[in-house]
Parts: sequence; C-alpha cells; structure tokens
Amino acid sequence: MKQSSGERIFYSVNYAVMGVIGFICILPLIYLLAVSFSSEQAVVSGKVGLWPVGFNLDNYRLVIEGTGIGKAFWNSIVITVFGTCLNMGFTVLAAYPLAKKAFKGRRFYTMLILFTMLFNAGLIPNYLLVKNLGLVNTYWALWLPSLISVYNMLVLKTFFETLPDEVEEAARIDGASEARLLLQIILPLSMPVLAALTLFYAVGHWNSFLNVMLYINSSDKKNMAVMVQEMVANSFSRQMDQVQPDQVQMITPEAIRASSIFIMIVPMLILYPFLQKYFVKGIMVGSIKG
Repeated sequence: MKQSSGERIFYSVNYAVMGVIGFICILPLIYLLAVSFSSEQAVVSGKVGLWPVGFNLDNYRLVIEGTGIGKAFWNSIVITVFGTCLNMGFTVLAAYPLAKKAFKGRRFYTMLILFTMLFNAGLIPNYLLVKNLGLVNTYWALWLPSLISVYNMLVLKTFFETLPDEVEEAARIDGASEARLLLQIILPLSMPVLAALTLFYAVGHWNSFLNVMLYINSSDKKNMAVMVQEMVANSFSRQMDQVQPDQVQMITPEAIRASSIFIMIVPMLILYPFLQKYFVKGIMVGSIKG
C-alpha cells in the first residue's frame, strides 16, 4: 500500500527519534568498551572518547589473571543455567494443568497463585524462611524462592489456552499419554513463548545481585554481579593479590571497572540477538487469546 505524505513524514520522524534514543542508550557501552581497551596514560589523562587510545589488552589480562573473576564467571553460569532450567520446568508444570478446562478448581488455584504476585511477605520474613530451611550459603536460596514467576506462568498458561483443541484430540486418538502430549506436541508448538520466557529467567539469574548479597556468604560462591559491584565500589584492590608488583602501576580503577563490566555483559549481548525474534512474538502470542 502506498503511503501518504503524512505517513512518510511520521515514520521518518519516528525513525529519527528512535535512532537518537538508541544511540544515547548504547553510548555508555561504547565508552566502556573504549576505556577497557585503552592504555593507562590515555585513561588517566582523560583522552579516551568513543574510540580506544593506545589500544591494548592489558586491562582484560590483569582482570582475568589478577582477580577471581573466572570463578565468579563460572558461578554465574551455574546459577543461570540450573536456575533457568528449574524455572522453566516448574513454570510449564504449573501453567499446563491450569490451562485445562477439565481441571477442577483451576480458577481457584489461579487466583491463589495470582495472590502471591500482588502480596508477599517481605525481605525479612523471606530471609528467616530461607535461614530456617538451612539454605543460606547455597544456591538453592537463589533458586527456590523465585522458582516460578507468576507473570511468566500466566503468559504461558494463556498461550496454552490458545492452542486448538483439535491438536490434543488428534494426539489422544493416536494413543498419546498426557506426558507424551505435553513433551512431543504442546511444547514444540510453544517454542516462541518458551524462548522468550527462558530469556527473562536467564537475564534475571545472570544479573542476580541482592539475593546473592543476602544469602551467599562464601566469597568463592559469589557471582559476577557482586564481584563487579565490589570493583565499581573501589574495593577491587584487595582482589588483585595475584598481580605481580611490576604490573601494579599498569592498573587504573576506571579501566579495571570498564573491563569487568564488559566481561559481565558480553554473554547476554551474545545471547540476546539469537532470542530477539522470539522476544516480541512469544509475549504477544501468549498475551492474546482467540
């Protein structure tokens, strides 16, 4: 369809405004990347802009070799992978029966779960509960309290309700059990919304900060978010024990912070483009019935 002059002007202005907003959002990331690859003299003298000055990899080498960032990176992977798998498994197990019209009391259970989305005990009661369960200083303290996101469960439940009844009926005629119906029929049809929810859960676990600070006491169990926060808060010097004395003069706080932050966000930057196409499609499909 041919666009009118008014529509062309509107879309042109819209693209221009969104482009400016997008550039403003990515500007800090570009600056961090430039600082992380710049030399000590350039960073200290303030010569670094949006392009590295005195390009080198010393900052990344010092961060990787002189801190426990490798261990923290591995901890973040463990927390994210296992936590996301648990989240998705239990979210599916909660949403699937609640989407069945034959499930008696599904409205009651849905309202009961929705109640927890609107009201919660608060920080101190949650901590006391986790402590009394003996979960402090274990990753289960991060996984169990947030096992199911009510919002994500409702989105998935709504999507399951939009699937044609004929699909289920055909599978049952062929002798499919409930488990086979879910695993081989329903879940493959739900890949867009499952991918979007997986992204939500994964980003939440990767950026987990407050819960790690509250429940994890051992420094060797801390994740990237906590370690980077310590570096940003100027306490990174005590983590540089493995740095050789002749390398200390090469350390600048700004460059170390920039390198650490960029190492932390790289995995999500890599993962996000692959799941971006599911991000909008999955949520929209799971939000509209009929």
